[in-house]
Amino acid sequence: MLPPPVEMAKCPTGLGAADRARLDFLYEQLQRQLRTFVGYPCTAGFDYSDLFRFLALPLNNVGDPFTRCTIQMHTRAIEREVLEWFAALYHAPAGEWWGYVTNGGTEGNMYGLYLARELYPQGIVYYSQDTHYSVSKNLRMLRMQHIMLKSQPHGELDYDDLRETLRLHRDTPPILFANIGTTMREAHDDVGRIHAILRELAIPEFYIHADAALCGMTLPFVEGAPRFDFRAGVHSLSVSGHKFIGAPIPCGVVLALKRHVDRVARSVEYVGTLDTTVTGSRNGFTPLILWHALRTYGREGFARAVGACLARAEYAVAAFRRRGIAAWRNPHAITVVLPRPAPAVLAKWQIAVHECVGHILIMPHITTAQIDELVDDCAAHPA
Repeated sequence: MLPPPVEMAKCPTGLGAADRARLDFLYEQLQRQLRTFVGYPCTAGFDYSDLFRFLALPLNNVGDPFTRCTIQMHTRAIEREVLEWFAALYHAPAGEWWGYVTNGGTEGNMYGLYLARELYPQGIVYYSQDTHYSVSKNLRMLRMQHIMLKSQPHGELDYDDLRETLRLHRDTPPILFANIGTTMREAHDDVGRIHAILRELAIPEFYIHADAALCGMTLPFVEGAPRFDFRAGVHSLSVSGHKFIGAPIPCGVVLALKRHVDRVARSVEYVGTLDTTVTGSRNGFTPLILWHALRTYGREGFARAVGACLARAEYAVAAFRRRGIAAWRNPHAITVVLPRPAPAVLAKWQIAVHECVGHILIMPHITTAQIDELVDDCAAHPA
């Protein structure tokens, strides 16, 4: 007879007092830092305690979320509900889209570029100088030809540079990487204008990927905001879950046209499913987080949150300007751009900077009291 299963050996007393004290100190330290965490696009203040019991399970959403799998410890049904919610939000064509829950925007962008490369192996990727730093890394990993284009002063793509550069390379299919919210200034590249330039130059074959890491959860709820989704003619789109939605673990969603995904699909007998994603094993807990948030707030809840953030962003711009600090923001943006603050302010408020500017993100948990304190600090410590 086989011996009974044995649990992994543990210390009889669990964590020692010193280890517990170390964790307590780390938690208290992070709690203090959270109060002045305004320089990066991450939402705090969420409550996923309903899901804590699932952390005791080895969840693995390996492979394609839309096909059967021999591994039964997964949350694929929940994942599909999440994907359907986002597909509806971004007007993905019924029956023609595909997607999966990623570990964040970098993976989603890599996936869009991967599909584009498989469709156009000799294609050239065009992206602006304000594009997130991870994109150039993805391009090196994928070994894709690429050309960086100029940006306008407010961060949006320079369309004259795009037109002239495309004209010089008309014999090679272009792969357009559109920023739907640039990293520092939250500028939006105009997908409609990109299409117009392609038509003007009579370029029939192309691919457009939209990086909507932050603004994918703000622009759909803003009246008069520019279109950037499948209605606008993108072929794939990625959005982050830990940014505006809020999550304790980085996560996101990538959506693409199914006909392009079918080109990369491979059947894997070992796990009894299709291999269509970037990674093999995938996090089975993050779909639960996104599902919980979507079910809790819904479109109406997110619309209210976006409206409140936009109002506080306008409040922040006015507050800075009253103190002589030249702050500004792009239309429909929750990012407030300001002259690069003094080192003491950067350290306290964890503000992201690039060259001569810094920015703060008015996420759902940022209050007017925090904004007022930051403005006072900037005024007291001029750069």
